[in-house]
Amino acid sequence: MPVRLPFRPRRDAYPPDLWTKCPGCSEMLFNKQLDKTMRVCPHCSHHFRISARTRIEQLIDAGTFVERDADLQPVDSLGFVDSKPYADRLVAAQLSTGLRDAAIWGIGQLDGRRVSICAMDFWFMGGSMGSVVGEKIARAGEAALAERIPLIIVSSSGGARMQEGTYSLMQLAKTMGVVERIKAARIPYISILTDPTTGGTFASFAVVGDVNIAEPNALIRFAGDRVSAGTIGEELPPGYARAEFWVSHGFVDRIVPRAKLRDEIATLLSFLVAPATALEPPPPTGFSPRSFLSALTGALTGEGSGSMGQTANGAPGASTNGNGSLNGNGTSNGTGESSGDGSGAANQGEASRG
Repeated sequence: MPVRLPFRPRRDAYPPDLWTKCPGCSEMLFNKQLDKTMRVCPHCSHHFRISARTRIEQLIDAGTFVERDADLQPVDSLGFVDSKPYADRLVAAQLSTGLRDAAIWGIGQLDGRRVSICAMDFWFMGGSMGSVVGEKIARAGEAALAERIPLIIVSSSGGARMQEGTYSLMQLAKTMGVVERIKAARIPYISILTDPTTGGTFASFAVVGDVNIAEPNALIRFAGDRVSAGTIGEELPPGYARAEFWVSHGFVDRIVPRAKLRDEIATLLSFLVAPATALEPPPPTGFSPRSFLSALTGALTGEGSGSMGQTANGAPGASTNGNGSLNGNGTSNGTGESSGDGSGAANQGEASRG
């Protein structure tokens, strides 16, 4: 007679809203516990992809973020149809994510400092950059330029949105134009590259920040392996598309785990943003012709009682004893006569009368 165990056999399938299988170590992770670790696997440190709103909540001080241009949404101006119409894809993405397009931007505070931030959402059509995404990035940059506050862009995108054709390609030029104006105005721009950052996003604003920060093992590249290898005509090195490869070649400045990302950005901004007192013009220093002539007039007329300072060539100026007599070496003998090497007298040590 077979023995029946008092418990059920282990199941291979789990409800999708209860457990998540880590692609890095294949461990089954409890979703509530995974949320407490900021969607980072506690076993292998795999960084899961997160939404744009979650990203902003992790970076911006609570209650300070004000979203702007939330009503912008794309239109199917080309009537594009592939396996399904572009208009149907937009509706499906909007229903599944609750967003109108693949980017959110607004003004908030990071560690008490006002910043303009734009975050991309990979779950909205792969975070592809269309006309609305490019416009939001450009407006985030223009707000940073107008208020002279730092700009932060979090990239998570598969590239330009093919359903918008040339409209999407023009966003590369639009976003880069704003970035160049920000650099010319000496406003800090921090770019955060997350998994994935590829295609037109990689080829434009994502990799030209004053500081480029990447999350561990993030996929960063322009095109796929086959296209890249065919373009350069040789085999690509292993791991070339990961953040660790880019930081070893100087293309990315730092790799920062998600739990430390906010503190890292706050530290960088403390170095990149000058304090308010440093922006005030310094007081004038050096030679002043007006003050020199005033002191000279006072000394010659007997009205001055102090030293003249320095002459135009930097030599010590003369001083007066109150009765108008001058000494060649800048001192008074109290009798109205000059002493020294005779540089202040007309005839070899004779007194010069005031």
